[in-house]
Amino acid sequence: MMHPQERQLRCDLAACYRIFDLLGWTELIYNHITVRLPAEASGGEVHFLINPFGLHFSEVTAGNLVKINLQGEIVEPSEWPVNPAGFTLHAAIHAGIADAHCVMHTHTTTGSAVACSEAGLSRDNFYSAMLNGRVATHDFEGITVHADEGPRVVQSIGQCQAVILRNHGLLSWGHDLPQAFVYLWTLQRACDIQVAGAALGPTIPVSAEVQRRSSADALQFDPRHGGGHDVFNALVRLVDRRDASYRDSGSGHAPFFRRA
Repeated sequence: MMHPQERQLRCDLAACYRIFDLLGWTELIYNHITVRLPAEASGGEVHFLINPFGLHFSEVTAGNLVKINLQGEIVEPSEWPVNPAGFTLHAAIHAGIADAHCVMHTHTTTGSAVACSEAGLSRDNFYSAMLNGRVATHDFEGITVHADEGPRVVQSIGQCQAVILRNHGLLSWGHDLPQAFVYLWTLQRACDIQVAGAALGPTIPVSAEVQRRSSADALQFDPRHGGGHDVFNALVRLVDRRDASYRDSGSGHAPFFRRA
């Protein structure tokens, strides 16, 4: 019998993959969103859910998500493998940051462009100002399939929940899935505007004081003020109206249902 918390997280995570597809944050069959299961739902072991390697985000369902451990071993029967580059990076963060219950990683065009920029994220727009003091960077070491990079990634991240992987892409982590999402969405919007603004010539810088104030006033990251749940739930409702097949159990059982 599946633990109720796992059922809920499977449904939420599958919905999130469909949201990424809706937003155009896909990279063929690559990139990952992972959720660490609470101890009571995994018998005290560290297990997390990841997308099946070989499926597009639009094909991910609650039932076909794969449960793995920190070594990338599949701990329950699955017809799908997992991407080594996914569990290596995500497992390091899930293991190394106690509050990182959800980790998201993308290769969007504008996110990767900013990651490749020598100047990095510019502090000249509404969204980047809100991320003042919240963004970490990690230098590119090649494809993330080598476990020895994990501790360096964790050290680079520190306590920042938005991360730019230089020459690579964007990453976020959160106390839960909606919080990780709102961090990634804010960082993505900052990159979108930065790249668009670059075509118009010099931009107007935001002062350090306004950046600090903007970050302090950005309540959408704070669990006490919703922590992104309102945004995430609105997007799930949009996905539900278009295609609710992400709820599929994949086993002939009743579909998964999520709590708003």
